[in-house]
Amino acid sequence: MITLQELFKKGAATLRDLPRPGLEARILLLKAGSLAAGAFSADPGRLVPDKKAAAYERLLARRLTGEPLAYITGEKEFWSLAFRVGPGVLIPRPETELIVETVLRLSARGKERIIDLGTGSGNIAISLAKELPGARITAADISLRALRRARENAARHGVHNIGFVYSRGFAGLKKGVWRTRYDFIVSNPPYVSISEWENLPDEIRHHEPKKALVAGETGLEFILKLIPAARPFLRPGGYLVFEIGFGQKDAVLLLFDESWDEIGVENDLAGIPRVFAARRRSIPKAFFSAPPLGRWRA
Repeated sequence: MITLQELFKKGAATLRDLPRPGLEARILLLKAGSLAAGAFSADPGRLVPDKKAAAYERLLARRLTGEPLAYITGEKEFWSLAFRVGPGVLIPRPETELIVETVLRLSARGKERIIDLGTGSGNIAISLAKELPGARITAADISLRALRRARENAARHGVHNIGFVYSRGFAGLKKGVWRTRYDFIVSNPPYVSISEWENLPDEIRHHEPKKALVAGETGLEFILKLIPAARPFLRPGGYLVFEIGFGQKDAVLLLFDESWDEIGVENDLAGIPRVFAARRRSIPKAFFSAPPLGRWRA
């Protein structure tokens, strides 16, 4: 048998060409050994059974193929919560926490209605549900796999103020209890262009769902539809909050017409404009004509 310390050194050497070899080697070692986070530092000389050492070797081999660490471990942290993720579901990114921060800043902390469009693993909806227990939240997605994962995560974190609905854009929200006016519409939409997609790391292109990332030729195709389509589903004074990509701020700003006010953008920790927030203005209908809901195509 081999010790935890020896296995760790071997793993770090194996992953030496990755940006964080030591951290990833440790995470995979804890996963393979079914160990608690403090086990390694508490007893690095602990002997590891051959079966678990072999499992560690398999996890290292998967990581070397470019499989994302989050898919190998089966979870990713977001808003200090652990979310189960897997193939076919976008891995939550730290910068997306800015959506949660923005909603909390604008929220009246009452019985607000919130919809998360394209919920994925449910990370945004569930984080908001934890922070706003009085809110009524709808998590919508076009992927049944993503919705199943989001339901699992909601159960895992014990939140009960979320409803889940299959929807292509807003199409699934036109009937029944889902057709209502919301106080917040939030989304981390696809905003990557086709050319940008081709230049993304293999780890992303070969494993994460392209549909959740790529919008089209310019990267703005989804947002171009999102802004006018969201308006009929927002109550006057309600907010649309969504993420954008690098360099998209000016182009997105031009997509808002006179039916919106309090338009602003928040920068992420790298100083990149990342999250737009805009309020639906209360103005006479003569000022604008809302597009028919049927025009939405995701």
